[in-house]
Amino acid sequence: MLPLQNFKDYISQHSLFNVKDKILLAVSGGKDSVLMAHLFKLSGFEFGIAHCNFNLRGAESQRDEDFVVTLAKKMDVPCYVTHFKTKEFATTQKVSTQMAARTLRYQWFEEVREQEQYELIALAQHQDDAIETVLLNLTRGTGIAGLHGILPKRGRLIRPLLFLSSAEIADLISKQDIDFVEDSSNKSTNYARNKIRLKVIPHLKEINPNLDETFQHNIQRFTDTELVLQQVVASLKAEILKEKQGKFYFSIKKIKALNPQHLLLFELLRPFGFTESVVAELLQGLEKQSGTSFFSISHRIVIDRQELIIDPIGDRDVENKNLMIHSHDEQVNFLGNQILITAAEDVHFEKSSNKAFVDTDKLIFPLVLRSWQAGDKFKPIGMSRSKKVSDFFIDEKIPLSDKGLIPVLVNGNGEVIWIAGWRQDNRYKLTEATKNVTIFELRHLHITIAKQS
Repeated sequence: MLPLQNFKDYISQHSLFNVKDKILLAVSGGKDSVLMAHLFKLSGFEFGIAHCNFNLRGAESQRDEDFVVTLAKKMDVPCYVTHFKTKEFATTQKVSTQMAARTLRYQWFEEVREQEQYELIALAQHQDDAIETVLLNLTRGTGIAGLHGILPKRGRLIRPLLFLSSAEIADLISKQDIDFVEDSSNKSTNYARNKIRLKVIPHLKEINPNLDETFQHNIQRFTDTELVLQQVVASLKAEILKEKQGKFYFSIKKIKALNPQHLLLFELLRPFGFTESVVAELLQGLEKQSGTSFFSISHRIVIDRQELIIDPIGDRDVENKNLMIHSHDEQVNFLGNQILITAAEDVHFEKSSNKAFVDTDKLIFPLVLRSWQAGDKFKPIGMSRSKKVSDFFIDEKIPLSDKGLIPVLVNGNGEVIWIAGWRQDNRYKLTEATKNVTIFELRHLHITIAKQS
C-alpha cells in the first residue's frame, strides 16, 4: 500500500500547493518520478506529465520516452515531451553536458507551465538527494544556506517526495509491483553526484546505519540556524545601516563591535555582491587612511573617517571595471584590450602569456572580466598554494598605476581564472582528463605595460 496519507501530510505541512492547483510533474521514467506520478493519481490531484529526451543514450532514451507516454495514457493525464540536442548545446554554450541538460530542462518546464497554465512544477527528489546536495556543497565550499540541502519548495518548484528515502522508494516500487525504467548513467561514476551516491554514502552508512535520519535532523537544524542568522542580520541592518540619496553608510565603530565579526559583516554586505575574501581584506583595512576602496560586481565601498560608504557602480565604471562574459560570446573589449574566446577542436596547449587554455567543463557562466580587487587570490599555474594577486603584481614589479589596467578573468564561482597577459590559474589548466578546451586570447593592447627586470 502506498503512503498516501504521509504524502498528503507532507504537502500540507510544508504548504506545497492547494488541492485544486494544477501541477506539472517532471517524469523521467525512473522509480522516483514514477512513484510520484502514482501518488498524485491516487490522491486525486490534477496534474500533467512532462518528459525530456536529451538524446544522450541512444535507444535507451527513446525507450524512456515511450514508457512515460504510455504511463500518461494509462493515467489519462496530459503528457508533454520534448527532444534536446544536448551535446550540441553544451558545446555551443561551453558548459558541461550535465549543466546543459539542467539548463534545458528547467527552461522547458517553465515554458510548459506558463503555456499550459500549471501552478507549480513537481520534482521527484528524495531524502538521499538532499544528503548528496549537502555533501557536494560541503566539498565545494558553502555558507549556511548550502547546508540545508534541497528545500521542499523554492519558487515554482516543489519536491513532495522529500519525506521518503531512496531505499523506501525502492521498497514501495517492489512491493506494489510498479513498472519503471532504469537510467544506465545512474551507475556511472563520471559525475560528482554519482560518486558521492555510489562511493561515499555507503561508507558513511557503515559508520552510521541511521545516516538518513541523522541528516534529516541536521538539515532541519541548518535550516533553523539560517533563519536565526537572517533575523540577526535583519536586526543589525536596521541598527547600523543608514541610507541617504542612494548611498549606504555603515558605522565603523559598530562594525568593530560585531561578534562574530567576519560572518556578520559578510552577511550584511552580501546583498551588495561582496565576496568573503573582500570582506576579510576590508576588515584588515579598517584602520587605513580614508579613501581606500573595495569593489564588487555592482558596488563600491569607500572607507571614510567613521563610516563605510557603499554606492552603486556607475555605468562608466561597470564598462571599465566589470564586464560579464556569457557562454555565447566570442569577443569582448575591456580597457582598450580585446579578448577573443574560441572553443578548440582538439586538446592542445601553447606557452603564451597572452593566451589562457582552460578546461571548458570547469567554467561557470557568466564569467566576469574586471580589474583586480583587494582580496583577490589565485593559484599561479605550476603552484599548489594560493597567492594574493596584489603580491603577484609586486613580485612582477608592475607599476601601481598599471595594476588597474590589467584584465582579470573570474569564474562564476568567484575564482580567478587568468591574470590576462601574465599568468593563468593552476586549477583551470588542461589535464589528461580534459575533454573540451576554451582559449582566451588577449589582443590589441592599447596601453603597454612593460615587464620590468
